[in-house]
Amino acid sequence: HVQLVESGGGSVQAGQSLRLSCAVSGYTNSYYCMAWFRQVPGREREAVAALDVDGETAYADFVKGRFTISIDKAKHTLYLQMNSLKPEDTAMYYCAASSLRVTAIEALDAEADFGYWGRGTQVTVS
Repeated sequence: HVQLVESGGGSVQAGQSLRLSCAVSGYTNSYYCMAWFRQVPGREREAVAALDVDGETAYADFVKGRFTISIDKAKHTLYLQMNSLKPEDTAMYYCAASSLRVTAIEALDAEADFGYWGRGTQVTVS
């Protein structure tokens, strides 16, 4: 059983940066792909970035060149470095893990394959 806890959210001004963290505990060898999703109230959750077991990454078009997903396996922590933040990046950000062998690119359209979710961390950009 995998448990995910996000941190690092906050309120920043446009153009600034934040780094989100997702601490992974439990059976940490049971996932093949990890990702960040975000959701704004009243809208569907959307994939932001993914990192698969082979180290491949994929990004939604709206964050390419601004966000970077990475993992520190020794610390069992997933990160999302967010630079050049925009007001439209305001959302609740969720960390997710999949125990299915889904690639990073596939993950951007495979939310249903992610069985483990954190509770989210709020990012507000003004």
